[in-house]
Amino acid sequence: MNDFLFVFFLLSILAWYLSFLATRLNRLHHRVETSWANLDGLLQRRAAVAIEIARSEISDPAASLLLTFAAHQARDANMRDRSQAESGLTGALGILLENSASAQSPMELELIHELEDLTAKIKVAIAMHVESVTRTQMVRKKVMIRLFRLAGSAPLPVTYEFEGDVI
Repeated sequence: MNDFLFVFFLLSILAWYLSFLATRLNRLHHRVETSWANLDGLLQRRAAVAIEIARSEISDPAASLLLTFAAHQARDANMRDRSQAESGLTGALGILLENSASAQSPMELELIHELEDLTAKIKVAIAMHVESVTRTQMVRKKVMIRLFRLAGSAPLPVTYEFEGDVI
């Protein structure tokens, strides 16, 4: 009888531990999805601001065309092409802001200020997303999680190239 209780106690502890690991992994996956949604929203907003800048008088017609193309490409890119599109938009914005004449009107100054704020927020969001992905990948490498397949069918979270570029 004591052996039965001891085995039952050990199995209960193992079940609790596996449940704890599965819950933790689920929370980490949710955190990755939330951080990506936040980052994606900021990137979409940046593309919208880039289009507004392209339509303003900050840029010349050639830079405006380049910026509009890069912004639309970044907004409409699928996940496979997203890194290249976001890096292209970053480059186009950098070129535009380096070569543009200083903004004169309050609207132009507001657009540039909004872009600077978005860039700072994007850097923070990228750091949060990369940290979430790294933690999730570390937890998924644990033996107990792989042995008992606690990740289920959830895809392994990844970071994208543009996140390393530090926009």
